[in-house]
Amino acid sequence: MMDGTKRDHARFRQIIRGKIKQDLKKYIHHSEMFGRKGKDVVTIPMPQIDIPRFRFGSNQGGVGQGDGDAGDPVPGQGDPNGEPGDGKEAGKDAGEHGDLEVEFTLEELAEILAEELELPKIEPRGQKTLKSKVDKYTSIASQGSNALRHFKRTFKEALKRQVATGTYNPDNPVIIPIKKDMRYRSWKSDVKTENSAVIIYMMDVSGSMGDEQKEIVRTEAFWINTWLRSQYKGVETRYIIHDATAKEVDEDTFFRTKESGGTLISSAYKVCEQIINQDYPPSDWNIYAFHFSDGDNWSTEDTRACIDLMKNSLLNKVNAFCYGQVDSRYGSGQFYKDLMEAFGSDDDKVITSRIENKDGILASIKDFLGKGK
Repeated sequence: MMDGTKRDHARFRQIIRGKIKQDLKKYIHHSEMFGRKGKDVVTIPMPQIDIPRFRFGSNQGGVGQGDGDAGDPVPGQGDPNGEPGDGKEAGKDAGEHGDLEVEFTLEELAEILAEELELPKIEPRGQKTLKSKVDKYTSIASQGSNALRHFKRTFKEALKRQVATGTYNPDNPVIIPIKKDMRYRSWKSDVKTENSAVIIYMMDVSGSMGDEQKEIVRTEAFWINTWLRSQYKGVETRYIIHDATAKEVDEDTFFRTKESGGTLISSAYKVCEQIINQDYPPSDWNIYAFHFSDGDNWSTEDTRACIDLMKNSLLNKVNAFCYGQVDSRYGSGQFYKDLMEAFGSDDDKVITSRIENKDGILASIKDFLGKGK
């Protein structure tokens, strides 16, 4: 019974997984379709699944169990003449049909994303810096907690004792352990080291970056985080906003702030460099920098400063430097052209992507993550 239930549940999960994969573009376009987000799970609303019901045909006949004559009203169905019964009156409004909420772990979502976009596994660089304590049950001890009692070894010890003392009767093989027969699982602690990663997000929050552009960035950041967290045991995120000046902020401020000043992109790159130098030695950390902007910069001099900073510092420290240009009616898009001219396809650490609207999010994620950097 339980095995059948587990099989049915696994089959149900496969059906839902296939539905999400089929409609992945829709889910990525509309991040609000995601419900509650926990530390490791996301609740996704799915169309309500109707439970099959039997429908009796017109050829049914006979009398059911219990007393009754032809023409007697069925209990609970009201007066046979059509008058309302004791129950509630019929309503005139449509019933409420809520969506079915299904919980998926972030790891499962990462697998779906990887299958759909054919993302390669990332080969981490640098030393393994994240330490975790792992308890392994590798031996047997004569003392321990009852919760760790090893029944097979306990009865084996009792049998050995009874045979040795001549109290074992093969015709009546009753084995009764005593205190000194008790055996318990014992463990030792191993310290494992794992590769760590940091994601540094930078975003232009000047007046030309509207709510639609920020929603695109927020959606991409969710999926980028989901994928990179599936590749590394320890992932940290840092957030930088900029207009004419830059500063580090928390995640909520990052996606909600809107300024009206000009744009100096180099200010964000300098803060990014400071964060890396202070907290993330490239020999120990896998570093990912993501910058989102509509492509406007204050001057060609500042653009040259950005490119010099990338060539002389940032690209020597990061696994990948990703620039996403979110098109807006006010942005010129010039910075994307400048980066392409400066780096083109010569430097595989510089990954650029143009996102015209929400329809371009999936392709942009593929641009950023498809190289396995």
